[in-house]
Amino acid sequence: MSVPSVWGPRWSRWVGRFLARVVWNTQVTGRSNVPATGPVLMAANHTGVLDGPLLHGVVPRPSHVLVKEEMFWGPIGLLLRAAGQISVNRDDGGRTALTAALGVLKRGGLVGVFPEGNRGRGDATSARAGIAWLALNGHASVVPVAVLGTRRTGESVNKVPWPRRRLAIEFGEPLVIERPPGMSGKLAIERANEAIRIALARLVDEASARSGIPLPTDDPQRERSSKPD
Repeated sequence: MSVPSVWGPRWSRWVGRFLARVVWNTQVTGRSNVPATGPVLMAANHTGVLDGPLLHGVVPRPSHVLVKEEMFWGPIGLLLRAAGQISVNRDDGGRTALTAALGVLKRGGLVGVFPEGNRGRGDATSARAGIAWLALNGHASVVPVAVLGTRRTGESVNKVPWPRRRLAIEFGEPLVIERPPGMSGKLAIERANEAIRIALARLVDEASARSGIPLPTDDPQRERSSKPD
């Protein structure tokens, strides 16, 4: 996969903004925490299908969001490609997507990542190490982002909420991720990943309390994996 064009996000973010502001009632706070220039990673929690489009629409800079490959089909797939979003192929462990995202960071761009990997409770109790690898190799600051209200308890992770539902997106203070001198790359990634996860989990918990919008109490991904074949 080549590095996505800078042009896609320049127009598609307005689609996301329309969804956030007109179709749904989205409260956005902390936009000033997103650095205006330089390589930046957004680390967002993930509960519903709308998280990516809404995040893309309200961030104050054009963004390229990592999206699972299964979404790149039909008209939606054409739109995502034209919008400059990055397809994640899990068959190769996401390496192709990470390479494309690293290219965006090296040209000073902004990339959105859902470290949890799948839609679920959104409480950031786990995180995949790809974002830590990107932060260290792309020399990017990491902004934790809490996305709330896109899925309620009992709703499917694929359900689109009714129009005008109240949603909330909060950008936290950026983290500076660096590899200390003498530390192995593996250990640096492990420590960076845990620092990002803790910051995201804390922000989600605090943002939920501030907005009054709770996380879903169920985790469809976990429930699905626990069922016998």
